[in-house]
Amino acid sequence: MPEPIGPDEWPARSLLGTLSPQDRKDLLDLGTEVRLDAGAVLLREGDSGRHVFLLVSGFAKVTATVENGETSLLAVRAAGDTVGEMAAMSEAPRSATVTACGPLTVRVSQSADLRRLLERSPAISMALTGMVADRLRWANRRRLDFRGYPAKVRLARLLLELSESYGVSRADGVVIGCRLTQPELATMVGAAETTIHKVLRELRADHLLETGYRSTVIRDLAGLERLADLLGRAYGPMDEV
Repeated sequence: MPEPIGPDEWPARSLLGTLSPQDRKDLLDLGTEVRLDAGAVLLREGDSGRHVFLLVSGFAKVTATVENGETSLLAVRAAGDTVGEMAAMSEAPRSATVTACGPLTVRVSQSADLRRLLERSPAISMALTGMVADRLRWANRRRLDFRGYPAKVRLARLLLELSESYGVSRADGVVIGCRLTQPELATMVGAAETTIHKVLRELRADHLLETGYRSTVIRDLAGLERLADLLGRAYGPMDEV
């Protein structure tokens, strides 16, 4: 399991990780702290709530319902991230459901309080805007990957992005402390669940990856990087997996 995140150890790519100590404190002072159990729903797709969650510890999954009625995993959020800020700023209905992956500590604030903080702190405002832009770029990359690369490369890229944002380095590899099921991985890379099962078996056989009940360990980071980059260039567009 990953080590608990300390006050100065937020993931570098998270919102809190990009802020100065004073701006980080101002954001952490906003709202009320709430502790949630695994499976708790923070936000529900279609709701009209305007509150925002700042994740202080733990992981959450962002899901949405697709046209055929199935649930698709869109993203993972971890300590240092916010969820709910788009609806709070645009006053549109919630675009996705956010669920706690495990025990979760959050700060809950109303949109009006967040707006006031953003007005008096340009640095926080710019950081939040940058975070939203990064998420849009991430979504665009996913769409391009779906069209251009096989499932094995897409999964390798997803695991590397999760490790870069949320991984914890240990002697035996890089730990991604959020448990993602095979169906969830399949929806995130746009592949069939049977394909993901096969790819994970191959990654384990190649000693690139180890999967457990609560975490995934990247055993060979350099090897996974080679797979995600160089192998992908050897393939042309693929219409299905």
